[in-house]
Amino acid sequence: MPLEILTIPCLSDNYAYLVHDDATGQTALIDVPEADAILKALADRQWHLSEVWITHHHADHVQGLADVLTAHPAKVRGAADDSHRLPALDFALGDGESFDFAGHEVEVMDVSGHTIGHIAYYCADAKAVFTADSLMALGCGRLFEGTADQMWKSLSKLAVLPPDTQIYSGHEYTAANARFALTIDPHNSDLISRSQGIAASRTAGKPTVPSSLATEAATNPFLRAADPTIRAHLNMQHASDSEVFAEIRARKDAF
Repeated sequence: MPLEILTIPCLSDNYAYLVHDDATGQTALIDVPEADAILKALADRQWHLSEVWITHHHADHVQGLADVLTAHPAKVRGAADDSHRLPALDFALGDGESFDFAGHEVEVMDVSGHTIGHIAYYCADAKAVFTADSLMALGCGRLFEGTADQMWKSLSKLAVLPPDTQIYSGHEYTAANARFALTIDPHNSDLISRSQGIAASRTAGKPTVPSSLATEAATNPFLRAADPTIRAHLNMQHASDSEVFAEIRARKDAF
């Protein structure tokens, strides 16, 4: 049976996700920005939490964990490279490792850049990757700890997943990201159309995540450093892809 994925708005602009397998009753939680919204979602569906998958150490992704575990004792997974500053882990994971969740293989991907030791969780069966603050809808995370080259390598790793993979990112930043993207790729008809759809979704109070990797590849400037039109717009025709990405990221930081 297919996995059910539930998007849970948290705090002012965070997302957590519940992944549920009806056949076994197992439920996983990706990141814990706050406890109340997550506990309500579990209670409303009468789901019992089995596992928690942490992407990185920032407080807005882990601060609700203790309260959630008090109500739902569960195993906690996270990056071995980040374990010194994460809550206590039952399973410390490395890049390229995989684990079984309710009969579905989940692959761990190091996507350092936003932080060092940031990981994503990819489940091919569900056509889903949980990217938190690495690849985001029309954006990518700010480089708090890593370098532009590290983030570009991380995004490039995610970019070769199947095009129909759904990107479950960590924040509702898409409207602001769209405004910035249009300054980098102003004549992209797919981006213009997507930006209009995003505005309508936000006006209606609807989340703009997940989004497909195909959509991101066509519209997200942070994945499009090799695009000749963007390179010409930035006057960087002879730069490396990593250098173009770094320029786009720097412009976003100042936007």
